[in-house]
Amino acid sequence: MAYEVTATRKRPQDFKKLVGQEFVVSTLENAIKEGRIAHAYLFSGPRGVGKTSSARLLAKALNCEQGPSAHPCGECASCAEITSGNNVDVIEIDGASNTSVNDIRAIKEEVLFPPQSSRYKIYIIDEVHMLSTSAFNALLKTIEEPPEYIIFIFATTELQKVPATIRSRCQQFRFQLIGQNLIKDCLRSAAEDLNIKADEDALFWIAKEATGSMRDAYTLFDQVAAFSGDHITLEKIRERLNLAGFSKISEIVSSALSGDTAGSMDILSSLFDSGVSAEQIIKDSAEFFRTLLLYKNGVRRVDLLSVAEIDIPQDIVEALSKEQLEAALKAFINLYRDIRYTLSPRFEIELLVSRLSSLPYLTSPDILVKKLEKMRQGIAEGHVVVKKKPQLTVIETRVEAKKAEPASPALAQQETVPAPSIPSCYIEEETEEEKKTETIDKTIIPRLTEELRNLGFVEASRYLPSVDEIIDDHSHTLTFRMNKSITFRSFSSCSKDVEKALLELTGESYKVKCELALEKSNERLPSEKMQALRSIFGGNVVFSEVPREKEEKKEDKPNVQLQSIRTDEENGYDRSPDEDD
Repeated sequence: MAYEVTATRKRPQDFKKLVGQEFVVSTLENAIKEGRIAHAYLFSGPRGVGKTSSARLLAKALNCEQGPSAHPCGECASCAEITSGNNVDVIEIDGASNTSVNDIRAIKEEVLFPPQSSRYKIYIIDEVHMLSTSAFNALLKTIEEPPEYIIFIFATTELQKVPATIRSRCQQFRFQLIGQNLIKDCLRSAAEDLNIKADEDALFWIAKEATGSMRDAYTLFDQVAAFSGDHITLEKIRERLNLAGFSKISEIVSSALSGDTAGSMDILSSLFDSGVSAEQIIKDSAEFFRTLLLYKNGVRRVDLLSVAEIDIPQDIVEALSKEQLEAALKAFINLYRDIRYTLSPRFEIELLVSRLSSLPYLTSPDILVKKLEKMRQGIAEGHVVVKKKPQLTVIETRVEAKKAEPASPALAQQETVPAPSIPSCYIEEETEEEKKTETIDKTIIPRLTEELRNLGFVEASRYLPSVDEIIDDHSHTLTFRMNKSITFRSFSSCSKDVEKALLELTGESYKVKCELALEKSNERLPSEKMQALRSIFGGNVVFSEVPREKEEKKEDKPNVQLQSIRTDEENGYDRSPDEDD
């Protein structure tokens, strides 16, 4: 006997064996028992759910020699001929091949002749939505008032393409997708008929891949049975059909979330090396996150989870929130949609897998708003205490005031003489607060450098390590001291950027000043006038660099000039750089 595929061998020959379509079966059986036979039926629904089989069962029930009966005998000549497709009074027409109006005109001529040996002359037109508009118009009058012995049964997978004028003249039956459990039971029965042992997880995978179509399930079952021998296992299916598998995707995600990006890439590379396509990896990854999302929402039905509950990684479920699982699922769905336009599908998958490590830190705007609102309520009710961010770590040093040395009589006479005009310096009184200075711990420099880079101030972060000393004068002013003029000029232009970085780092606003401390080898001695002033007022002489604009105008003058003389006496006086003595 010739080999017969499972889809044909298991085609139902009675309404009782039509699974998953209880509404259709009960309605047709009652109509046949009560003799309420319509002249036109329209069966619509997904592929492989029993539309054509139901049409043949209806034709067999109406033309059975023992009927009309809801349960045809299947043994009479009419039933045997309909089963084999040789009955001259049951005409099956492929709507996809006979789309023209001429084909419909031939049907209109044939309906004038009564059936030869059967009770009814039945036309089964499959994929009726493929008929042209002219063909539909030519069929309208015939299906509206056909002869009493004519019955039309239309089948289609796209009901929306059938004109409303046709639908209104037919009794409509909408077929549904078949559940996974029903498909698995039918596959188990088919395996027993072939004396093949099949594992439950393998049958469940086939039923899941069928997506509700019984014909697709039988077709896939025949393919799996061909390479599995007498024992069908899920491992053989994954190996021969090049599937990523739930467990492999779980390993990739687990490694990525734990920060082991190299490990996740190794597993991903092994999948590619074994022949798994990029599309299959994306599909399995999307299904993985869909399963976790359903489980996170409390779904425990195996047919919805598509995997046994024991196989679900609990550590990943607990580590990720619903919003994070939704984001991951959406990312893989978008990747599958855009994969056709990419340079390399493998690059896209590797990029997305590497980004999974940041998935636990992902949050949505709604969650942020809720957290802020909760924090606001906590502050208002006193449950949340806002603590000030600690200030910079400092090392406190004290600068003791030097006792004024008695001036010589020659220099004492100069006290009554107006001091010479020194526009390049200013004399500043040193108060008690300024006598106490603080040198900031240099460990702040790496943190400040990192903050500058995060804010995008690359130039400032490049020159910050060259700073020798940072001084805080207790007035929210930080003085950055360095001994290289090139670094001083570059860093001075970035003072505003440093102020912004300090605000982000400490939470307080600081003013940044830059100061050039010359090396000892290049140290300049103050003039006689400045030495005289220093002997009178005390303090030290500090040199600072002249701005570049002034340097261009006065090229013959040195690049540094005196900035200040800090005195030790309380009755001193201040002199700005622009004042004349």
